[in-house]
Amino acid sequence: MREIEITNEMKIVFDTLNNAGYECFLVGGCVRDFLLNKSPNDIDFTTNATPDEMKECFKNFNVIETGIKHGTLTVIINHKHFEITTYRIDGEYLDNRRPENVIFVNDIKNDLARRDFTINAIAYNPSIGFIDCFNGIDDLKKGLICCVNEPMQRLNEDALRILRALRFSAVLDYKIEPLTEKTCFKLAHLLKNISVERVVTELYKTIIQPNGHKIIFDYIDIWGVVIPELLKMKNFNQRNPHHVHDVLKHTCVALNGAVKDLVICLTVLFHDIGKPDTFTLDEKGNGHFYGHALKSVEITRNIFERLKIDNFTKNQVLTLIKYHDLDLQPTEKYIKKLCYKLGNLEMVKKLILVQRADNFGQAPIHNERIEKFNQIDMIIKKIEQENLSFSLKDLAVNGNDIMNLGLSGKEVGESLNFLLDSVLNDEVKNEKELLINYLKKNKLNK
Repeated sequence: MREIEITNEMKIVFDTLNNAGYECFLVGGCVRDFLLNKSPNDIDFTTNATPDEMKECFKNFNVIETGIKHGTLTVIINHKHFEITTYRIDGEYLDNRRPENVIFVNDIKNDLARRDFTINAIAYNPSIGFIDCFNGIDDLKKGLICCVNEPMQRLNEDALRILRALRFSAVLDYKIEPLTEKTCFKLAHLLKNISVERVVTELYKTIIQPNGHKIIFDYIDIWGVVIPELLKMKNFNQRNPHHVHDVLKHTCVALNGAVKDLVICLTVLFHDIGKPDTFTLDEKGNGHFYGHALKSVEITRNIFERLKIDNFTKNQVLTLIKYHDLDLQPTEKYIKKLCYKLGNLEMVKKLILVQRADNFGQAPIHNERIEKFNQIDMIIKKIEQENLSFSLKDLAVNGNDIMNLGLSGKEVGESLNFLLDSVLNDEVKNEKELLINYLKKNKLNK
């Protein structure tokens, strides 16, 4: 078992508490990550010192009372933040999320027993080594997500742990231990008691993982508790030669092929959610989904408002869903106009990534589209290199230039849009003198 490298700042925490007669251990996710040879995001400690005793120990340091009620302080050493929490056991959980109270204890084993999963219930001290009462190290080796003690108790206490289990499975590519998995399904209804902000955080962290598509597919009945609209896609046969999967399977295969960017993954997850509501059969028995993009926008907007998704993310995703089925043309003129329609070149690049993922989830007969996407990528590079205009702010002239020609009011806006359209159609280059002369010749002299 590898030893954990202790930094100077971590050593200060250990020494400060140990020299005052208290125990101190690294605990939780940072120990897990160290054992997996990963760099932890946060370094957390646990100690038998009470919050008041901790404050006395660290009186010469900057201390933030992060969660003093639950025994947690944050100590700042050399601009680095370390959370230190008193050993505790939790009181009764009444809302399937947080304990009504906590009880401070002196035995670290009692503290580890309250934690969610065995891989997060390992403690480490450089003098003592590892304390692993629940075989978390073995579960790390086996690749298992397993509740500490009884899954029914652990997950009933805090239902968010259900989604955390799914997220850890996606992040680590671990299996969920059978009894823990069975209990996740059994208690999934408790997720209705969890704040949407917490649900969104777990969703975000899950779908951007390489294994996220599998977690969405395998546990759709759990995700369906918090996003019931997803359930309509399950086993919905598309009856269309362009597709070899039902709507949910297509979505998850496409998610597998998507660039692991949050906006791209959210778009792919919801891009076909309107298909079940727009399904029709033609005389040959083939399925069609006319207007499904706009229906998907409508459904996704309702979901995002319910989940309190931020406006920036929401607007980008809804725009990409709206145009995800657009028949893109690999010409410079078309792509520049598309830039104008979507607002900027970055959105066009994201749309290409969405369409590539969508294509990845369709029948193999659509592999010829890849060449079209490659052609569009080359056009985008040219636009970037030549800084070609595709929005009013990119024009070499502005409103003042137009007013200097004697125009005013709505004529100014009309003239700018006329010039932009002319540039997009390659009728004139985006140079100030050329644009003014072009406007005089084609608008002012008529």
